Order: sequence, then C-alpha cells, then structure tokens
Amino acid sequence: MILVIGANGQLGTVLTQVLRGSYGADKVVASDIMQRESNTGLFEVIDATNFKRIEEVVKQYKVTEIYHLAAILSANAESNPIRSWEINTKTLLNVLEVSRLNKVEKVFYPSSIAVFGKNAPRIKTPNNVSLNPETVYGISKVDGENWGQYYYNKYDLDVRSIRYPGVISYQSLPGGGTTDYAVDIYHKAVLNEKYSCYLTKDTTLPMIFIDDVIRATLQLMEASKEQINIRTSYNVSGLSFSPEEVAKEIRKRISNFEIEYIPDFRQEIAANWPVSIHDSCAYNDWGWQSEYNLSDITEVMLSKLRNQYKTLI
Repeated sequence: MILVIGANGQLGTVLTQVLRGSYGADKVVASDIMQRESNTGLFEVIDATNFKRIEEVVKQYKVTEIYHLAAILSANAESNPIRSWEINTKTLLNVLEVSRLNKVEKVFYPSSIAVFGKNAPRIKTPNNVSLNPETVYGISKVDGENWGQYYYNKYDLDVRSIRYPGVISYQSLPGGGTTDYAVDIYHKAVLNEKYSCYLTKDTTLPMIFIDDVIRATLQLMEASKEQINIRTSYNVSGLSFSPEEVAKEIRKRISNFEIEYIPDFRQEIAANWPVSIHDSCAYNDWGWQSEYNLSDITEVMLSKLRNQYKTLI
C-alpha cells in the first residue's frame, strides 16, 4: 500500500492519479491537512507534524511505501522561517521515524535546486558539490537530504530523493515558489491579461514539465536498490529558460501577449540558484532523460488551460 502525504499540492495532485492508474485505486491512500471536494478514492486527513496521526494511517493501511511531499515552498518560506522548519523538516523526521518503526520499505522525499548556494557552479551544476544555501527553503532541503542518507546508512531505510528544478504544470495554481512565474505566465496569457513578472527578463533558471517530473519520480522509485548510488538526492534536469524566452514562445501563439518586469525579493533568491543542472548521475544510474522542450510545454500549457478556462473566456 502506498501513502501520499501532501496529495493536494502541485506534485501530489498529479502523482496520486498516476500511482492509482499504475497500481490500482485501492492501493494508494492520499492525504493532506484537509480534504477537498475534488478528492476521490482513499483519503485520510493528516497533519504531518503529528507523529501519531501518521503512524495511525501507516498501521491502518499496512503502508509499505510513502511519498512525502508536504512542504512550504521557497518564497513563502522566507516569510515564516519557524513554521517552514516545522513543515519542511519536522514532518520528514516524523515520516522517517514512523517508517523505521513500522517497517515501511521505501520513502520518497523531494528536494530542490534551492540546496545550491552562491558558491556552487551555476552552469551545469554537478550532483556532488558543496551545499551552502542562504534561504530557509534551501536549508530545510539540505537537512532533509542528509536525514534521508542517515536513515539509510543507520537503519537501512530505503529513502530516495530528486532535486527538482522549477515544476511547470497546468493541474494546479502556483504554490509560492520562486520559479512559479513559469506557471502563472501561462494562466495570464490564456486570460488575455498582462503579466507582471517578479524576475528580470533574462533570469535563466532550470525548469521541468510535470510529465517529466512524474516519470522521473516513478523511474527512481521503481529502480532496484542496487541502482541507487546516491542517498542524498539526485540532480534531474529538464531545460533552462528565462521569462523573456517564455514570453516569446507565448507570442508565437498569442501575438498580443504583454509582459512587464518588476523584480522583487524573489530576484535575489533566483540570483543564487543554478542556471543549468548536470544530471548525468540520474542518467547513468537509472536511465533518466527529459522529453519536453519549451515549445512542447507551451503548446500543452496553453491548450490545457484554455480548456480549464473555457467558461470564462
């Protein structure tokens, strides 16, 4: 039985559906801090800061695999560091300890390119490099990577992780990340609204489309234990682009699309992140390779969002 914690988020919404399609609806329990009307199938309300509640659900369903996705993202984390520590670090420790005590076989933990600080190479940032982030979110993700490795080395708990770039998806609204402009910009374009971007037009960051995210996650989790040679977190790359490059792709399809650039505090966060990611370790160990380029992403995002907004435009 699989448990998804944080199933209402950007990644969890899609991952839960795909896992149910792959393993069966009766084999996947979705959970989050509250239930939505859109939640279907097995669902349990879990506050992941509550150790006992996680353990109750794990025992009730005899869970053998956990995807722990609950997190406060980069921009939002800066406004509430203590709460972010509780959500991003304490909840992971709860999951790891519940898993150790209840013989959960595998745990997935999403990390982020936010782990890289300004001293890391910004071009093709390698997997194994000094991690010295200056953001609350990045610090919590480094902590999580190290705790995952510790539980593997100390208790042989099979913890696996990916460092995601900015995730682009049409299934949910932006959730407070520094890279979320690359989702919001498509919403504004479909609604024929001018977009105010909080980054400069030439700020290039690594991104990845949701379909590639899901495929990478499942590839990693389905790989044999012998294939996993990195127990902190794997770099995974999709593509890199700037806001102006996205705007140009949109204008090829919506010629009157307008964008303005009004950088805020997120520009400083982005300035310390990689421009591109080197992901040869994931390719060599478990066969990772991205499939979507910027043109592909733009086509899918605009098409899907038009369908979602068709009652409004």
